[in-house]
Amino acid sequence: MGLGGARVDAIAERTSTTKRMLYYYFGSKEGLYEAVIEEAYGKIRALEQALRLDTMAPRDALRLLVEFTFDFHDTQRDFVQLIAGENISGGKHAEHLHAFKARNSSVVKTIRDLIERGTAENVFRHGIDPFDLHLMISSLCFFRISNRHTFAMAFGRDPAGPRSRSRHRAMIVDAVLRFVAC
Repeated sequence: MGLGGARVDAIAERTSTTKRMLYYYFGSKEGLYEAVIEEAYGKIRALEQALRLDTMAPRDALRLLVEFTFDFHDTQRDFVQLIAGENISGGKHAEHLHAFKARNSSVVKTIRDLIERGTAENVFRHGIDPFDLHLMISSLCFFRISNRHTFAMAFGRDPAGPRSRSRHRAMIVDAVLRFVAC
């Protein structure tokens, strides 16, 4: 639905509160939307940190990160819809979020540390940019959810359907691990 289709009356009713309270806490419908974006990204970043990837062997840690990202996008489809909508709007709401860059830089730092450990142990090749690897992982996991309806109509197969899920999960993990391998 996104910001444009959201009605504050409906939001207040669904959250068992009042319009007045929503405006009091968030200032505007846009302020509420920005808080939702902040919360959504905060959730995925906190869950990534909880994986404790720094305590695992680099290859195992990267596998877990990819599996986690796949599972998150697969089960949190509202997140995918929210982020797709924000990107369609040019990121105009995310740019107002004070902690947005700092919060999201944690995943690139995690991947950077993981790559450094993997290259030091000679299990990952040199020259991998952590931003590019994050982009690759996110793209592969996100696209199958964000574009599932048009893919299903065009090809008669739902890339996010239960028959495709385990095959795609294994394929994406394999693609990422092969990309980083020495």
